[in-house]
Amino acid sequence: MTDDVAYVLGSSSPEIARLDTQAAAIESATDLLLRRAGIEAGQRVLDLGTGPGHVAFALSNIVGPGGSVVGVDQDQRMLALANARRDEAGLGNVRFVEGDARTYRDAEAFDAVVARLLLMHLPDRGQVIKHHEGALRRGGRMVLLDYDVGACRAEPQIELISQLREWVLAGLRAANADPTVGTRLAVLLREARFADVATMGVQDYHAPDDPRTAVMFAEVTRSLAPAIIGAGIATEEELGLDTLQDRIERAQAAADAVLLPPTVVAAWGVRR
Repeated sequence: MTDDVAYVLGSSSPEIARLDTQAAAIESATDLLLRRAGIEAGQRVLDLGTGPGHVAFALSNIVGPGGSVVGVDQDQRMLALANARRDEAGLGNVRFVEGDARTYRDAEAFDAVVARLLLMHLPDRGQVIKHHEGALRRGGRMVLLDYDVGACRAEPQIELISQLREWVLAGLRAANADPTVGTRLAVLLREARFADVATMGVQDYHAPDDPRTAVMFAEVTRSLAPAIIGAGIATEEELGLDTLQDRIERAQAAADAVLLPPTVVAAWGVRR
């Protein structure tokens, strides 16, 4: 989601790079969860808050040439990048549309509506779900994917990781985002009266010599730094952004610790 009002992290070049790193880190989880949720070949799918197109391209691979994907975002910079990447990949079954992911309506019904890492930024998420229920054909699927950031930890415990988790949680909340909304996705779908609601989460385990979690923690902390500092959660000196990734890697190696990034949670339900 790249709405200037709802999305605290923006669309700067460093944020786009962070989104690319994040998308690569959760690519396998996303593919598994989309397929488990019932996305399949031949479907017409709407991707809400598409950003630079990561989920739209994953959907394109699943639905194949007999299906189609519409990605919606209102950030023109993100859409320009998504269009360029689509053209470079030669994907004829994807189109991107400028529009508000909360209120967009297409002329044709969809077999599925997908939103990944969108609802955490929306205070009116229940209304958004109800709005997009109307975009689905009868029997169509609403598929929601989001984070449970509270599930992050190191085993054995690392003080720096525990502190960063608390700073990130508090920073997102200070910016009116819900970092643990993934735990309630199924509740939201039941409240919207979807049928056959199911949910599951996928969490990676990163070995002591795996730098992915260090990179993710460092980049999201850097993107959230203005909110964290502005809310008085931590100072610039406490964050120590210039050395943060190195400190995480050294602490992980010293503790021989496995790092667990946020759980990617999915919930899905069928329009009655």
